[in-house]
Amino acid sequence: MEPDDPGGAAALNWTGTAWPGTRARDQAAAGVTALYSEHAVSLIRLAYLMLGDRAAAEDAVQDAFCGLYRHWDRLTDPNRALGYVRTAVLNASRSALRRQAPSRRLMEYQAGYQPPAVSAEAAVLGREERAEVMRAVRQLPDRQREALVLRFYLDLPEREIAQIMGLRPGSVRSATHRALRALGQLLGETS
Repeated sequence: MEPDDPGGAAALNWTGTAWPGTRARDQAAAGVTALYSEHAVSLIRLAYLMLGDRAAAEDAVQDAFCGLYRHWDRLTDPNRALGYVRTAVLNASRSALRRQAPSRRLMEYQAGYQPPAVSAEAAVLGREERAEVMRAVRQLPDRQREALVLRFYLDLPEREIAQIMGLRPGSVRSATHRALRALGQLLGETS
């Protein structure tokens, strides 16, 4: 294109003005960057506890932050962005678990399937106990597992957990109670 062509670079050069929407993009980038630097590690841990796979957990968190950036202008209150990202991470974890379910069931039903052996380093009692608890947590139904992770790992209050999970606080209490009871039974059977 020629420099004087209205569709060329000269048409995109505004004198004394910034690109349209530059300020909004800068605000979104600053807000998302600050939130990411402060909460990314804990959100990856949340997703990892849900999925049991670090790469999938990192993908879920990255997708959540990309979604936040894309929709930053739609936030009614930027102070609620963390709740948005937590909910997005939880939803991404749910979706990943749904995609994994058929292949996981197939592996479990194959003749001679043995779960991966624990490494020699994991033979230390504390690590083995944590591994046993995590295996039991992963056996819980999704809602119960989510309630436990949000309550006891992230130490969130019931009201916030209810918002993230899309439930009422009473349903969160019920799911947490059932999860603790089921976890106790699972760990009692394996001890």
